[in-house]
Amino acid sequence: MPALPPDRRLTLLYAIILVDVVAGAALGPVLPEFVRGLRQPQLWLSVGTGLFLGVQLFSAPLLGRLSDGYGRRPIFILSAVGTLLANALLLPVRTGLYFVNRVSDGLTNGMYATVRAAITDISPPERLFRNQGIEGAIISLGFVLGPMAAGILLTLLRVPPAQQAGYVVRLAVVLAALNVLLSAWLPETLAQPNAVRGAELRAELARSINPLTLWARLRAKNAGNPGMRRIVLTQVALTLSTGYYFYFVPFVSLGELHLDARAISYFFMYFGTLSIGLNYVFYTYLADRINQRRAVVWLAALGVPVLAGYGLMGTSKVALYALITFDCFTLSLIQGLLEGRLARHTSEADRGEIFGLNQAFQSLASVATTLVFGALSVLDLRLPWAWFALCLVAVAVLAAHREPGAGASAEAR
Repeated sequence: MPALPPDRRLTLLYAIILVDVVAGAALGPVLPEFVRGLRQPQLWLSVGTGLFLGVQLFSAPLLGRLSDGYGRRPIFILSAVGTLLANALLLPVRTGLYFVNRVSDGLTNGMYATVRAAITDISPPERLFRNQGIEGAIISLGFVLGPMAAGILLTLLRVPPAQQAGYVVRLAVVLAALNVLLSAWLPETLAQPNAVRGAELRAELARSINPLTLWARLRAKNAGNPGMRRIVLTQVALTLSTGYYFYFVPFVSLGELHLDARAISYFFMYFGTLSIGLNYVFYTYLADRINQRRAVVWLAALGVPVLAGYGLMGTSKVALYALITFDCFTLSLIQGLLEGRLARHTSEADRGEIFGLNQAFQSLASVATTLVFGALSVLDLRLPWAWFALCLVAVAVLAAHREPGAGASAEAR
């Protein structure tokens, strides 16, 4: 297959990311249907989320290492096929299949380490931050565009409530099939793959499932590249905070607002439209021209009262829409900034490993925050928002720290 210009490959990568996240997020409004008959359904939704994110603790570093050894393209194809099969499992709306889906989809969702490595492969140094920032923004947008797409489908077809879950699952299957085609079309981005032996993969897997080993590897990487660990820890704190992405649907559907799937989708239509405009302007015209570290501090600090406000809005839909507007202007912009900063600390030889290590820590944080908000939701559905707000405070504190001896150029990062 002839090589495409870097900008064409970048467009394909962005398309793969967007379709993958939209396919997964589209299922959000209907997932409560899979556990509605169980006691404490919000707890079982949290368990499913924990399974989905937990398996990425070892799948992300493993897939990242495989992509360094055999190339990015095979990992994209493998992940796309895995997502397609996992989504097909949900076609019968059954509780047991929901949990099987969460595990199987999580195994291949570790591809995002490969995504970040591939983007870095083809990005000139002067465009690296912008390209990684856009990738982070696309992931955030996908979380809102997915429910938005589901809402459009349910509205245009006037689907009755009893059939909504089945229709949305079919939409996710179609999107996953599209990603198989896009992944097969994507040329290789790694110039010189180095084959990985089976013993190396087994060792990688053993290291990946041990949090202490993950920490030791992060310290070793930081020793040769000071500042990287601080960025990873900041992303861990952000992941703890953005657990609210997974909690939002159970909260608005089972809490005081009692929104149905269509109302949730309408809400995400607004969220998605506003996010698209803001992220485009921010990462196209502003992100490269500001002090990114300080921007993270301020955006996190301003986002804390937004998260706290979700827990205090009661039954007011006006408050819900006001808060999500402030959300778009603050904490929703942080992820792309951190992705861009981390990309500057990688090299071609180990960027798949570093991004895999980073995603493993994020998966560990996702499991932790899922357990916390699941337990708190049993006590009171409003309590998790206090947890999310405290974690965002940690983001601001970590980002405010300046590495000893950092110069003006490092400070700008």
